[in-house]
Amino acid sequence: VQLQASGGGLVQAGGSLRLSCVASGSIFSINVMGWYRQAPGKEREQVAVITSTGGTNYADPVKGRFTISRDNAKNTAFLQMNSLKPEDTAVYYCNAYGHDSGLYPYDIWGQGTLVTVSS
Repeated sequence: VQLQASGGGLVQAGGSLRLSCVASGSIFSINVMGWYRQAPGKEREQVAVITSTGGTNYADPVKGRFTISRDNAKNTAFLQMNSLKPEDTAVYYCNAYGHDSGLYPYDIWGQGTLVTVSS
């Protein structure tokens, strides 16, 4: 199972970006998909996660500004980021865990996509 993230870029403060994360391979299930970020000199932190049934959880700094969603039919998760702030600048990673077609569990990361918010 692999993850491919996309959608990062450079945006001015107050702007919006939409990240996408596509899972591919021998997938039986994707229980949870999530977005994490790592800013320079800081540890990776959770941004938002979504379960297969649509339950969501957000980090306090992004509540009300970011929205996570997923298309189960396409094994894809999205992160809509609005009202972006310079402090949102980071490499954003997607994560997924579930079971592959052999019913083995997996917990995998995408390659990361850079989001830069200018002031």
